[in-house]
Amino acid sequence: MMVTVIKTNNIVTLSFAEAVLKDSDIHCFVADTHSSIIEGSIGIIPRRIMILDEDSAAARRALELAGLAEELEPQ
Repeated sequence: MMVTVIKTNNIVTLSFAEAVLKDSDIHCFVADTHSSIIEGSIGIIPRRIMILDEDSAAARRALELAGLAEELEPQ
């Protein structure tokens, strides 16, 4: 099962979070990218970074250490 760790409209935050997770060898998937494109890319629909449930603790820790603690979705 996959869970959301970050949900945002900020593409810089998305890119940075993806890089942090990749550097930590944690597979992630950005959901809702196509929905965002369909609505005209005006930023109404936030994109979600999804990870495997078993990677949740490690991913959250890596993102916190990278300064993204405020961006994390509640558990």
